[in-house]
Amino acid sequence: MTNVSRVTMIRILAFGVLVFTSTSWAQSRAPILDQIAKTYGLDSFGQVEAIRYTWNGEITGLFKASRKWEWEPKTGKVSYEGKDKDGKPVNVTYMRSQINDDAKKQADAGFTNDNYWLLFPLHAYWDTSATVTDEGMKKLPVGAGSATLVSVKYGAELGGYTPGDTWDLYVGKDNHVEYLVFHHGGDKKPSLVKATWTGYKKAGPLLISTEHRGNADGKPLHIFMSDVAVKLTGSDKWVEAK
Repeated sequence: MTNVSRVTMIRILAFGVLVFTSTSWAQSRAPILDQIAKTYGLDSFGQVEAIRYTWNGEITGLFKASRKWEWEPKTGKVSYEGKDKDGKPVNVTYMRSQINDDAKKQADAGFTNDNYWLLFPLHAYWDTSATVTDEGMKKLPVGAGSATLVSVKYGAELGGYTPGDTWDLYVGKDNHVEYLVFHHGGDKKPSLVKATWTGYKKAGPLLISTEHRGNADGKPLHIFMSDVAVKLTGSDKWVEAK
């Protein structure tokens, strides 16, 4: 696989506009966002000492990868096992506040991307720089039925991995995201990514969608999470997602 393909995939899927930050760019926040975040475990997130998961992604004919992560939200410690942009095996542990070499920078770009796929409803809540609007009931992009469209928009002036991007969440009556449509800011490609949010499992207090199928500018897309587990406060045992 070419380096260009790998870089393209990061641009396609990088949900890391402003990870775990609150800035003076705070914008409007639809009340429904609080309900969604609580459904995905917001109120109990403080109990989570560590999260383990493997992100698996493929765009037919363009990209295929598997990346293993272990993350401590409170300390910012990240452990990564996978490959670098040249396809060489990598096993690195770092603090997100101390990214001081290329290997860690590359790993953190992947971490940002993969963690947003894992926990995007929470990131949408944490990223107070985003403008979040409730667009009301809309027809689902595929199949029958309707859902509430919640649009999460990041201003181009905010910088980050993909400034100016928009993520449209189609949310069911139970506050579960059913479908996601990603609109790329500017003229970068792919301009449109669509994916289902299914395969829901509980990992401790967290609700996680483990299965995503759709397309990126028409090319078949499949992303899924495996080996998902959490460690909770007061325990050194992993609680597997079920």
